[in-house]
Amino acid sequence: VGSEMCIRDSCILSPFYRERLNVQFDDVLLGRRSIRGYKSDPVPKALVKEVLELAMRSPSSMNTQPWNFTVVSGEPLDRIRAGNTERNMAGVPHSREFRIGEAFAGQHRDRQVGVAKQLFSAMGIEREDKEGRLDWVLRGFRQFDAPVCVIITYDKELAGSDDTAFDCGAVTTALVNAAWSRGLGAVINSQGIMQSPVVREHAGIADDQVIMKAVALGWPDESFPANAVVSERKTVDEAARFLGFGD
Repeated sequence: VGSEMCIRDSCILSPFYRERLNVQFDDVLLGRRSIRGYKSDPVPKALVKEVLELAMRSPSSMNTQPWNFTVVSGEPLDRIRAGNTERNMAGVPHSREFRIGEAFAGQHRDRQVGVAKQLFSAMGIEREDKEGRLDWVLRGFRQFDAPVCVIITYDKELAGSDDTAFDCGAVTTALVNAAWSRGLGAVINSQGIMQSPVVREHAGIADDQVIMKAVALGWPDESFPANAVVSERKTVDEAARFLGFGD
C-alpha cells in the first residue's frame, strides 16, 4: 500500500500520467509494442525511478532479486553509442557476456525472419537495399537513438544459476510494461551492449557484475514507421496443452 501511495501521489505525475495509471492491465499488455524510434525529449530521472520501482515488484527465485540497473543518458550514453558502433564496424568480435547460444533454426528462425520482414516493409527497406539494411543495424548499435539506456546486470557470483537469468528476464519484461503504462516506449536490445568493454568503461559497471541486456527507453516517435509494427504471436492453442479439464 505504501509503495502504491508513493507512486500515485508522486509530484512528477502530470494529468496525462495520472490518466495512464488507470489503464487496465490488459490494455498495457495488448497495446505495448517494441519502440525503435524515439523523440529527443529527455525523460525525467524521477519517472525512470518510478518505472523501476514498479518493475522490481517482479517475482524472483526465493526472493533473491538478482537484478541491478545502470541507467545511462546524455554524454555517457553518447560515448557508449560511438564506441559500440566503431568497434562493431571495425570488425572487432563481440564480447557479449551473457551467453548467446546457437543460431536460431526451424520455426524460431522463421519467426525471427518474419518480424524482420515486417520491420523492413514498414521502413521501406527492400531486400537489395544494402545501405538501408546497414543503417538499420547501426541503429541497434546506437540503442535506437533513445534518450535513455537501462543496462541490466546481475552479480557475477550468481552466474552459474539459471534461475538468475530467468529472474532478470522477468524484471526486464516488467520494466518495459511499466514504461508503457507511463507513456514511455522501450525495446529490449542486445546490439547496444555487444562491446562490453565500451559499456563497462563509460557506464562505470563494476567487475563483479555480468552485463545481461539493455533496454532503450524514451518517448515514442509516432511518425517512425517501425513503431507501428505489431509482431505476430502464436495462439494459445499452439503454445499450451491443457490436462485434466472436464471439457
